[in-house]
Amino acid sequence: MLLTAFALLLLLAVLLSSLAHRTILSTAALFLVAGFVLGDGALGVVSLTAADPLVATLAELALFAVLFTDGMRVGWQDLRSAWRLPGRALGWGLPLTLVITAVGAHYLLGLGWIEALLVGAILAPTDPVFAAALVGNEKVPPRLRQLLNVESGVNDGLALPFVLVFLAIAAGSHDLHLGELGLELGLGVLIGVAVPWLAIKLEQTRWFAASTQYEPLNALAIGLLVLAIGKATHGNLFLAAFSAGITVATFGPRQRESFEHFGELIAELFKLAALLVFGALITPSLLAVGWQGWLFALGALVLARPIAIWVSFLRAGLSMREQAAVAWFGPKGFASVVYGLLVLASGIGAAQQVFQIVAVTIVASILLHSSTDIVVARWFDDERELPAWYGVARRIRGSKERRDEPAS
Repeated sequence: MLLTAFALLLLLAVLLSSLAHRTILSTAALFLVAGFVLGDGALGVVSLTAADPLVATLAELALFAVLFTDGMRVGWQDLRSAWRLPGRALGWGLPLTLVITAVGAHYLLGLGWIEALLVGAILAPTDPVFAAALVGNEKVPPRLRQLLNVESGVNDGLALPFVLVFLAIAAGSHDLHLGELGLELGLGVLIGVAVPWLAIKLEQTRWFAASTQYEPLNALAIGLLVLAIGKATHGNLFLAAFSAGITVATFGPRQRESFEHFGELIAELFKLAALLVFGALITPSLLAVGWQGWLFALGALVLARPIAIWVSFLRAGLSMREQAAVAWFGPKGFASVVYGLLVLASGIGAAQQVFQIVAVTIVASILLHSSTDIVVARWFDDERELPAWYGVARRIRGSKERRDEPAS
């Protein structure tokens, strides 16, 4: 039944996609709401629990696909040239968001400091997938799009060690295995760089060449190989995915270009499937977090990220409009879903409460951010900001200037 529901919703999303690109209608919100309606929270047509292997597997694959395609949008040179602003967001914005969110979880929800810090770490990563109209709008300043892309791709992996450390402390483990965590992260980056580099160099030899028909599958094969080796060696899959995307973009621009559209479609399919499943997990009892829980979720979206970004980008040279866009678009997505499921499966005392508040915040984020991306994107559409007579006046002024030019 799940496959049938996904196929019908996918067809509906395709038919409504043109309208969604012009209005606040969101396909992400459509799949989330449909999952809730079809799940045990309403009709009970699609019955899933958080313990089902499908849930964690799909969320993991969706996040991997999204990070791989995100990383492929920038090569190493692009990343170096654009690192100044993402560095502020990651070096200052991420820990500040974590701390501010944790303070809210402690005082509003009554969680202990470790559990509150765990919630902060889970909700600190951002996901621009739900702000696609902003990231994909060419009239939005390139540095702003790069900032959101680079930040979201890197902060998922950077937040993971905090999640694991706080989770280990909450479980009562005093042996945090920091060396193992460092090895996992480093191994993920190594796999993400080495595997694509070797594959691309192999194709560039005189013994091999990809046909035009199979060329889009080259990057897909690389991504699958990175995923397989990462799982076999227990390297961090998310850092491996983003590193692999950057490596392909750096050393294989032809592979990136041939895979770009195909890869985005694959990531979109995984994203929508994960949202459908996540929506099916939501029940009225899961959303019953009281007014404090909903107040916390709202504060995590409209206060924690904006305050952290405002502090992080003091004297950074961003316009007020750019800074407001960055502050608002800190949507919570797949990384937070995966980390929340990790906590739920851990069996710690506050596991259910942590998962509930994380789920409520993610639901609110998806509904708010995916419905406002097109609105904020239009802030940067200069033609929309100008009065209708401006275009005529500009053409008249241009014609006059040309007439006044001296003949050569």
